[in-house]
Amino acid sequence: MTTDGQHVRFRHPLIREAVYQRAPISSRLAVHAALAQTLTGDHHADRRAWHLAAATVGPDEHVATELERTAQRAARRHGYAAAATAYQRAATLTRRDDETRARRLTMAAESAIEAGELDWGQTLASEADALTTDPALRARTTHAQATAHFSRGRYGEAHRLMTEAAHLDPSLLVRAFQTAWYAGEAQLSEVAARLAWALTETLLDEPVTALARLEAAAFARLSGGDPTGLVPLEQAVAEAEHALADHPPGLAAMVCGAPLIAGQDAATLRMSSRLIARCHAEGSIGVLPMVLYFQAQAELFHSGRHHEAGAAATTALRLAENTGQHQWAALNRGLLAYLAAVEGDEERHRRLTAEVARGPVAPMQGAMWADWSRAVLDLGQGRAETALVQLETLAEGPGWYHVSAIRCVPDLVEAAVRSGEPDRARPALARYVRLDQRHLIERCLALLAGDDAEAHYLAALEAGGPAFERARTRLLYGEWLRRARRRGVAVGHLREAMESFERLGAAPWAGRARAELQAAGALSAAAPAPGRPTGLTPQERQIVQLAARGLSNKDIAAQLFLSPRTVGYHLYKAYPKLGVASRGELAALAGLG
Repeated sequence: MTTDGQHVRFRHPLIREAVYQRAPISSRLAVHAALAQTLTGDHHADRRAWHLAAATVGPDEHVATELERTAQRAARRHGYAAAATAYQRAATLTRRDDETRARRLTMAAESAIEAGELDWGQTLASEADALTTDPALRARTTHAQATAHFSRGRYGEAHRLMTEAAHLDPSLLVRAFQTAWYAGEAQLSEVAARLAWALTETLLDEPVTALARLEAAAFARLSGGDPTGLVPLEQAVAEAEHALADHPPGLAAMVCGAPLIAGQDAATLRMSSRLIARCHAEGSIGVLPMVLYFQAQAELFHSGRHHEAGAAATTALRLAENTGQHQWAALNRGLLAYLAAVEGDEERHRRLTAEVARGPVAPMQGAMWADWSRAVLDLGQGRAETALVQLETLAEGPGWYHVSAIRCVPDLVEAAVRSGEPDRARPALARYVRLDQRHLIERCLALLAGDDAEAHYLAALEAGGPAFERARTRLLYGEWLRRARRRGVAVGHLREAMESFERLGAAPWAGRARAELQAAGALSAAAPAPGRPTGLTPQERQIVQLAARGLSNKDIAAQLFLSPRTVGYHLYKAYPKLGVASRGELAALAGLG
């Protein structure tokens, strides 16, 4: 130990801790009180408050107020865990005023959940709920508990609590819509009706009105309900996107996910990208697994960037596991299983689907992605009849309105047509056409049109869409052209399809296109696209992409919530797969994007 007049320094932190713990309690209280007196000025306010709290053994409203101000400052700096700790300590120091204690415990619970500390947040919310009779405060405590249950995948209890909270505060209907989405169709229809009524009666506070309009309009479009009295969907999307910054991160996350319901994927991609940057800046780790999941879907459905979708889902999965959010862990695993199926990676697909099945979340959720992924694996490898059974069950099941179930319909149509039973896909297609997905709707119509398919195939290609779906349309069109004995045109489309599949790493689909080329008597350009890195895991690919852009290990670690050592480990594993020996060679590789 050394001293220089004003400071005391120990050779090791453990020695400092030992000295502190062995000091008599009376001495410790006196020292904390003395330190609090010396820490004057606003720049020492937080340290002074904590020393005052450490010097206090019983209720003291003055100290509790100082700690509450410390918590508020921590929350403004987005230090939600620190804010929760300060609010909780302030509650313990509150004099015999149950409502004030309940208010502080409620703010502690909300901050803890914002930080991803679900167990802690739920405990705090339960304590607050037992102390208050104030309806507004009870709505907040009930909402906090519902949020924790939902993140763990306990949908029934989450929805029960959220609807209870919405009776106390109608603005929480927008959150009840999300819990109902996973609780079941009957609950969803009931909440959607209440939401439309609340909008008509102007019962909602202004900050959530834009989201309520979006939810109501999106569900009306998807379900084929009466849109009378609702804002048109495209206007609702634009208003919600404009209002994104006005919502706290948890509510903003639902804003960016809602457009996916009705096929407005570009809006979700824009909004999720903005919100992810905001979550990083504000430290809202607890919300990131949900937002990254929405971004992964938008990357998949809109841009077709499978590597970026896999990277987002991989990061979301790791954060969900670290924060106990079983709901988002299951959904991201299921999405990753779908990507593995597209690539034909059966081993990774089996591992991910097995993990979904073993998870604690109700099987209707992540399992729906897993079922879709199994069907895509079968369809890519030519097992159409097996795929048809899985896809029909998914698209016609109780969760037909879920994104994975409604988006599987083009696969269902292809499997049904290949199996010689096209009528089995028509009911699901009648719902699917409500979505803004012209490139896929035209492809489905082409498959069902028989000899009159060409106009629909050309319309599908003209409509664009992500690379994987364009390649699948070319493959189907090429097959149709070959059967029509138009070999020259067919070969051009089949070759483009094969090359696109190879660039995407969609091995089963590339194999199908290659087989069609061989059947057409054309030479197959069977070599994989040059320079494309193969064999990388989604985590390795994400790190390599960032390293190729010039980011340091420390910068990559900060962006991906990893340690620099872990980043270095993944790069060390990736170099041999890429055929490089150093970081400097990464930028020269093609196919990292």
